Amino acid sequence: MKRKLSIFSFFSGCGILDLGFEKTGYDIVFVDEFSQSFLHAYEYSRDKMGMQPPKYGYSNVDVNEYLGKRKKELKEQIKNEHAEGRLVGFIGGPPCPDFSVGGKNKGRDGDNGKLSLSYVELICKLQPDFFLFENVKGLWRTKKHRAFFEELKEKLDKAGYELTNRLTNALEYGVPQDRDRIILIGVKRKLLKQKSMNNFPWNRYIKYDLNKIKAMPWPTVDDFIEGRISTCPEGIVKEMTCEYWFRKNDVMNHPDAERFFTPKAGLERMRTIQEGDTNKKSYKRIHRWRYSPTVCYGNNEVHLHPYYARRLSVAEAMSLQSLPKDFSLPSDITLSSCFKTLGNGVPFLLAEGIAKTLREYLEENIK
Repeated sequence: MKRKLSIFSFFSGCGILDLGFEKTGYDIVFVDEFSQSFLHAYEYSRDKMGMQPPKYGYSNVDVNEYLGKRKKELKEQIKNEHAEGRLVGFIGGPPCPDFSVGGKNKGRDGDNGKLSLSYVELICKLQPDFFLFENVKGLWRTKKHRAFFEELKEKLDKAGYELTNRLTNALEYGVPQDRDRIILIGVKRKLLKQKSMNNFPWNRYIKYDLNKIKAMPWPTVDDFIEGRISTCPEGIVKEMTCEYWFRKNDVMNHPDAERFFTPKAGLERMRTIQEGDTNKKSYKRIHRWRYSPTVCYGNNEVHLHPYYARRLSVAEAMSLQSLPKDFSLPSDITLSSCFKTLGNGVPFLLAEGIAKTLREYLEENIK
């Protein structure tokens, strides 16, 4: 089976997950993002990369509208795609603070937690041929959240989907970032040659064994000396380091190179944090020759540059999300919005690897 694949994207942010699918041969035909600034970032980044806008345009509404008054509109668009012989997929990662260990932890009852149920209900009612649901590991590992996750899966099973899920780490796909994410994929049962997804090839595009990567002799901490030069130590994978990606993306000459928060106070405190000391709750200085902790810049989470007395720039945050060098964000959205939309995104190489795996699975297993 080789049919064209059309994607309807929800909770799209600035479109990092979508970009992984776009670069793998899918067509993003519809985008819905509730935040106006995030949606603006999505449109801007695609324009700068010379990519086509989605066929059905950009939507800036609460996803619940597509369960109500705008359901007919979306249904018609899906019908149009099917009429062209295409398979239709939904992809999305509902906002996750309510399931995050470091977040609000309100679970299913939080405003964001309820959006996970809305997304699943949207899938059940609109019946795309396949879907991807992405969220934080707390939905998988925390007992009370896991019960909710299992309920969501039961709804999808009853709606006619075969399911497969995996707790995935970005490091496995070559991203210089230790970031766990639960990925749930479903395909309509009636489309599959065999009524099971046990053969889903999760490992097909995994580049590194997570345990082996973490067991490597990564440097721990070094004294912070501004502008200090150092060489990559032996015994590690250079391509998994922050410095490798800074150089790969030429972050010092990137359009977003000068965009970083400048503190009114606290500069001296910054200078006391060693390179590689990421154990503190707030001020974490990443190590140039190590991968980054999870790219997360909300609340009091502050990540410092390894060898400059400042916070990370927008360009550097993009590189740690393994984004292509030509990805950029508009200058007329706030720094807070830039870092939030980047931190919310699925790392590009992880998205690309999952997209490739899913595409090939569909080609091999759809009737």
